[in-house]
Amino acid sequence: MKQYDKIAVIGLGYVGLPLAIEFGKKYNVLGFDINEARIHELSLGDDHTQEADLVELRALIANKSGGGETGLRFSNVQEELSAYNVFIVTVPTPIDQYKAPDLRPLLSASRMLGEVLKKGDIVIYESTVYPGCTEEDCVPVLEKYSGLQFNRDFHCGYSPERINPGDKVNTLTKIRKVTSGSTPEIADIVDELYKSIITAGTHKAANIKVAEASKAIENAQRDINISFVNELALIFDRIGIDTTDVIEAAGTKWNFLKYKPGLVGGHCIGVDPYYLAHKAEMMGYYPQVILSGRRVNDNMGMFVANKVVKLMIKKGHKIDGAKALILGVTFKENCPDIRNSRVIDIYKELCQFGINTDVYDMHANTAEVENEYGIKLVNSIASKYDAVILAVAHNEFINLDYTALKNGHDTILFDTKSVLDRSIVDARL
Repeated sequence: MKQYDKIAVIGLGYVGLPLAIEFGKKYNVLGFDINEARIHELSLGDDHTQEADLVELRALIANKSGGGETGLRFSNVQEELSAYNVFIVTVPTPIDQYKAPDLRPLLSASRMLGEVLKKGDIVIYESTVYPGCTEEDCVPVLEKYSGLQFNRDFHCGYSPERINPGDKVNTLTKIRKVTSGSTPEIADIVDELYKSIITAGTHKAANIKVAEASKAIENAQRDINISFVNELALIFDRIGIDTTDVIEAAGTKWNFLKYKPGLVGGHCIGVDPYYLAHKAEMMGYYPQVILSGRRVNDNMGMFVANKVVKLMIKKGHKIDGAKALILGVTFKENCPDIRNSRVIDIYKELCQFGINTDVYDMHANTAEVENEYGIKLVNSIASKYDAVILAVAHNEFINLDYTALKNGHDTILFDTKSVLDRSIVDARL
């Protein structure tokens, strides 16, 4: 059996970099990305995503540059990929403006790999897709550009990523990994490869489609559960009772799941259900529960903004020209990841009311936020505001002096995360 010990990880974001680092401890690894600035940053031993242990990263780079058989180096030169025999694809799989899967990064990576693929190579996809995508969409591209035949000359695997950005406890090696391969023999090879770095162990799925589907439903399930409590929050707001109080009361029963309402964004939960729904519609089934849950969650930012405006009106504020502050723009607390952040919905809605809205986030990259969303973050909080919205529960915001931010005692404070002392807030989810 061929020795698979030269691994190239394609895409060095929140998923690919931690994977490249762990494999680099035991194998000869190339981290590949088309972004030249990212390659330059990583080659210097730096990482703006804050996912890497910089001591580990720099040690692996030094080991490789010193001629070691294991270690990690980085490149954006396609030709260098030809020296490797396992390719792990971790490129983004977003949705477009119509909520349809955007496979362009995935198919582009497949085309590039097809141009360097050799007999005996294995391509493993980690990017979140719908069931069937690997074999029905990616494999034909690999075959076309390599001139090789699938499952005769080269093989594929699928092992869905389970990285949780910003989580320093549930890290890559501590989360059980689902694996699969295009033949039983390749499934074993892929499984053993991941077993060598995942201390939590692996689960070998029956086939690639099963592995793909498992990832899609992981996040669809969580999305639906959150949409349920978000809908409850909308109902309880009209009744005039606190959602957190209700959940705490219900949570005294052993089998009640204490999901909390909130904004649902990020690279997975707000995206993956659309991939599953897309495949279902391709098969002639039009999902009801999955998409209704998405609609509820997609509207929560608008609800928060409108609730703030109603509270401001109730306290006699002039809305047009008022000043508001949104604290946090990343999709979750204590990390710089802004992908699919739903805080943007609050911002846009407030601006439509004519409210001058500042956004402050010490974790987010200012240039990235402006490029992605057209929002220029403020560097510090110097003004007094008519409304303050805690959108992301960064540690720095928990003990903030909110009195200093208020433009008088009538300033509205909305806590979307229900983490502040309720005596100081006007409303919360």
